[in-house]
Amino acid sequence: MEPLPKAYQHKDIESKWYRHCLEHRAFEVPETSSAPTFAVMMPPPNVTGVLHMGHLLNNTIQDILVRRARQEGKRVLWIPGTDHAGIATQTKVEKVLAKEGLSRQALGREAFIQRVKAWRNSHGDIISQQLQKLGISPAWEHKVHTLDPDYSRTVLHGFVELHKRGYIYRGKRMIHWCPISRTALSDEEVIMKPQSGFLYHVRYAVVETVGAFIEVATTRPETIMGDVAIAVHPDDERHRALIGKHVHSPIFGATILPIIADTAVDPTFGTGALKITPAHDRVDFEIGQRHHLPFIDIFNPDATLNNLAGKDFEGLDRFTAREKVVQFLEQRGALVKKFPHEHHVGFSERAGVPIEPRLSEQWFLRYPQIEKAQKVVQESQIHFRPQRWVKTYAHWLDNIQDWCISRQLWWGHRIPVWYPKGGDRNDLSKIHISIDGPPDPENWEQEEDVLDTWFSSAFWCLGTLGWPDRERFEPYKCFYPTNDLVTGPDIIFFWVARMIIMGLEFLVGEKGDEGSIPFRNVYFTGIIRDAKGRKMSKSLGNSPEPLELIEKYGADGLRLGLLSMAPQGQDVLFDETRIEQGRFFCNKLWNAFRFRQTHSFDPKENRSLETILRRLRPKYMGSAEHFVLSRLLETNRNCEQALADYEFQPALLQWISFFRNDYCDQYLEISKTAHEESHRTTTLAVQDFILRQLLISLHAWAPFITEELWQASGYSPYKTLLMQTHRPTSEELIEQLQSYGIVLSPTSVQEVHSLLQYLNALRALKARCGQASTRNSHVFYRTQEKERANVIEGSLPILLKMAGLKHCQRVEEALELPSETESEVTFFLDIAHPLDAETERHRIRDELSRVEKLIQLNQQKLKNPDFTSRAPAKAIEGARELLAAHLKKQSELKALLQNL
Repeated sequence: MEPLPKAYQHKDIESKWYRHCLEHRAFEVPETSSAPTFAVMMPPPNVTGVLHMGHLLNNTIQDILVRRARQEGKRVLWIPGTDHAGIATQTKVEKVLAKEGLSRQALGREAFIQRVKAWRNSHGDIISQQLQKLGISPAWEHKVHTLDPDYSRTVLHGFVELHKRGYIYRGKRMIHWCPISRTALSDEEVIMKPQSGFLYHVRYAVVETVGAFIEVATTRPETIMGDVAIAVHPDDERHRALIGKHVHSPIFGATILPIIADTAVDPTFGTGALKITPAHDRVDFEIGQRHHLPFIDIFNPDATLNNLAGKDFEGLDRFTAREKVVQFLEQRGALVKKFPHEHHVGFSERAGVPIEPRLSEQWFLRYPQIEKAQKVVQESQIHFRPQRWVKTYAHWLDNIQDWCISRQLWWGHRIPVWYPKGGDRNDLSKIHISIDGPPDPENWEQEEDVLDTWFSSAFWCLGTLGWPDRERFEPYKCFYPTNDLVTGPDIIFFWVARMIIMGLEFLVGEKGDEGSIPFRNVYFTGIIRDAKGRKMSKSLGNSPEPLELIEKYGADGLRLGLLSMAPQGQDVLFDETRIEQGRFFCNKLWNAFRFRQTHSFDPKENRSLETILRRLRPKYMGSAEHFVLSRLLETNRNCEQALADYEFQPALLQWISFFRNDYCDQYLEISKTAHEESHRTTTLAVQDFILRQLLISLHAWAPFITEELWQASGYSPYKTLLMQTHRPTSEELIEQLQSYGIVLSPTSVQEVHSLLQYLNALRALKARCGQASTRNSHVFYRTQEKERANVIEGSLPILLKMAGLKHCQRVEEALELPSETESEVTFFLDIAHPLDAETERHRIRDELSRVEKLIQLNQQKLKNPDFTSRAPAKAIEGARELLAAHLKKQSELKALLQNL
């Protein structure tokens, strides 16, 4: 145990201890153990990704949960991984190819996939390396990639089984189409955004009546070439006489379209007449099916217009075509008017462009286990934290639609369906579906499409543990259900709900639904925003570089600062000064241990818990020791409760407050007045007991500095790592103290509490009179309470030293000096010039007015039935205690005013 260096250098310490943990496999799961299990599955970041602020928050919280579980003696498994990110990865590699003058089509499927794998292997592990800089402790040897062979078999097995059970089918339906990625998208991959556009009123000539027209309102005139009918509501008097008649297309004059009636038409929108384009609108598609209308698809996959749109528009981009169609209609006199129109348009989440509704042959999943998926959350078999997300989850399940799971990509899990070569692909009775394919592959052609990335992610809690392979699953079966999932609410539908559904569908065991659910708790983090409330993004330039923050402030400083501003489930307003404060806290912690080393510190001395407790001699413990140990127990208890409720920020702030205020600012200052060797030995033992517990408790938040101080201070004679050291509960701490005859005295604790109140009052009085930095002030005090006078007289050396006083004497009468009253004691400060009595009266009246306003507010609050009937009992009791304190202060100020 070498003396600590003067300054805390985070870089060397962090790399040293992380390397040590990796070399000693400290993060890996113990292979054999009868201890209770604890499992967390890391949400797999995209293999293309780099570390961002959301990753920092999410993984720090996971690491806190995991490290504390290890300290509780549990057998911990935290599986990391990466997602193959179908669209994102394929897009990146295609851009690389484009720079080389190549395309995936030119390479061919197999060659392209090899290029993607090569790119993944060289770039895909960057984010895992970056996460190690944060100090997280997953079992890296168990790392899983969603395209690993074993995990891929899990995904394909899921597809095959769901198809066997009748949940997966192929059909031609209206889907969301991304013209950039040229693939189908699920409902959840489409983001609705408000858009400013135009509403165009177009007139269609009625065939049966010369000179008669029906006016239609549309936001998409470029789709008129795909019109097959005009629909009106059957009860709309304006158009009822036209039902059954026909109109000419304003683009293709010779084309005749029927006027039909359908209740899906909204008579309040536009003119009440709707042009029907079944191939390019979901509502129109449903109307087209009901009325057996034809489907005319006028778009190419890239959203340019095809030959069915006519030679004047063929090859044009959809938005260019819109402008040309409007000009065409104006020239023909068919455009009645256009005016600005605000509406919502669906955008591809990944490509950021408006999607196209498109009629397409795709594979779909009809979700199983919907009722059970609702039940396990509503009945709290799975706890959502914060609980408000339960309603959002339930609403989605109540309105769930079949999921389009096929994607027109090459990178991903290729759908395990084979068609006979040269056969009819629409004859689904002759297809082959299996994981490994048909025994005579030369006679078959595999489905070109791959599965949606989110389909593969739905099996994450199953596949990472080896399911459905019995041999691989058996050793890890005890970790299912997992304990905690930490994720963002933005993927509650993409991922959380689907994992619950798959668990309930495939793992039906002896424990029923409780054994099928993939996790017991879901913690939803907030979104990290800048000071203006904007979501952080590279495009806005408002997101700091995480690795630069770690370089500047250290991983511990970053973790402490970030968690200190992250309330449960609420968005985080990022402030770099809070990260800096995290670094300052590390410095203060380091200096507190250096201070301890300067007092009777022998590097060879045994500082095990038993040794420390033997040196805690009850008869030499003063009130200050009782007070600080009481506050330690109270802080530990509050922290335990906060963490049980997944309140990470309050738990951390409790320890920060205890260390800064109770330990450093108060106890250490008081302990400096101990001069007797016997008392001094006990004081140092108390410091060791507290510092030891402080390191154990703070380790989950700040693993590096706590480990360094733990080893340097000799609290573990056998060099046991801190994360493998038992973390005692509050009850265990009390038992440890009592086993050595230490029973904390409430009277002693209250004495120090009163003393600290008097210190604050004296400091406020001195500051008001310009003597804040004076160390030889003269003070008098007056009280009618004997017990309070005894506290002051018994603690006089402490009071003189900590308040900067030379003299403190009791008086029977009030003095015409500046004063401050606290807890029935009035202090008077001797100053060089006589007191201006009127000025002092004015100050007291101002203070009295402030206190009386607070009394009035508290009384109104306690008379309010909304508060007393709805607020928790603790809140009501707290309001009553606050009112009592204000009334007491009012009485003291009135007495002081009367004396003057």
